Amino acid sequence: MDRRKLIVSGLVALGAPQLAHAQGSPPQAPARPNTDPAYRTDGPSTYSQDEIVQGVSDFLGVTAETAGGAVEKLFAKNGRPTAYIAGEEGSGSFILGLRYGRGLMYMKDRPPMEVYWQGPSAGFDWGGNASRVFTLCYDLQVPEAIFQRFPGVEGSAYLVGGLGVNYQRAGGVTLAPIRAGVGLRLGANIGYLSYSRERHAFPF
Repeated sequence: MDRRKLIVSGLVALGAPQLAHAQGSPPQAPARPNTDPAYRTDGPSTYSQDEIVQGVSDFLGVTAETAGGAVEKLFAKNGRPTAYIAGEEGSGSFILGLRYGRGLMYMKDRPPMEVYWQGPSAGFDWGGNASRVFTLCYDLQVPEAIFQRFPGVEGSAYLVGGLGVNYQRAGGVTLAPIRAGVGLRLGANIGYLSYSRERHAFPF
């Protein structure tokens, strides 16, 4: 009888530390990833080619085939944009010209933000026009990065299905405005656009 009690006491003593550890250290739930857009570490979400084709077609009032031709070329060269601006602008020129516009900038997981742009141009063109413009934004990580001066990229202007496309670059950000009905003016002048939170009458 004493030997049986001794064996039982030994087993209890050996099992006590493991039992205490199990009771004192409850299992921890795995950490949940932070999905708040303000704390994203993998960069902003991007727009698919189908989303942009639909947006260009609806906003500029062109067929999906026409929009697809211009967008396909942009996606092949630059990939998926992180934002886009849909707006209207007016311009006039006699050798030296001015351009003014306003629109809304869209980024996924963020509310739309109003932006303005203005800038000078120089070239062999004259007259004036008003048009809608749909601008794709590449490598734009935060909305505030749009507020700077974007020079045009030399030799980047071309026409696809009646839509004018060109490139502007600054600070690692590339903009690709798509305009409807700009004609020869797109390839006949050079200049820059300055994007701002408010409208500025002075374009320089």
